[in-house]
Amino acid sequence: MAKSLISAERGIKMTTMNILYISLEGNTRSFINRLSRFAKQQNIINKNNPLIHAKEIEPQTLPASELAPFFVFVPTYLTGGNGIDSGFTEIMTNSLGEYIEEGNNAKYCIGVVGSGNRNFNEQYCLTARKYAKLFNAPFLDNYELRGTSRDVERIYGVLSREWTKREKD
Repeated sequence: MAKSLISAERGIKMTTMNILYISLEGNTRSFINRLSRFAKQQNIINKNNPLIHAKEIEPQTLPASELAPFFVFVPTYLTGGNGIDSGFTEIMTNSLGEYIEEGNNAKYCIGVVGSGNRNFNEQYCLTARKYAKLFNAPFLDNYELRGTSRDVERIYGVLSREWTKREKD
């Protein structure tokens, strides 16, 4: 099910994890770039460590059919309410949600990672939790703003484990 190539010479499986994301202020893009570089480093150390193919969804991105499993990275931008008992309105990340809702794309969503600002308390990563529920995928992890190098390492590990489970299925 997951995208992989097998090297005939060495019997090494080369896997690439797919990520869809939206970045409004550059924080998510920065994190994904660092995550991709970390994946390349890990793959050099051990060819069984997956690489990353990332696709940024922007408001002008045309709908397309995804044909392979993917993870979603989404920041939280809300307006109205407190996000708990008085509701909330997602703003600015709608194009990513609409892209995933297109056709059969949602069935390929295998996990969601959220980001945001912890100063917003209960609203922190609320959009990612909403996406996880909406697309019937696990909320896998989170990081604040641009994330730290520890966040990159931890989240790469989480994604790799989840991806490997999918490959075995």
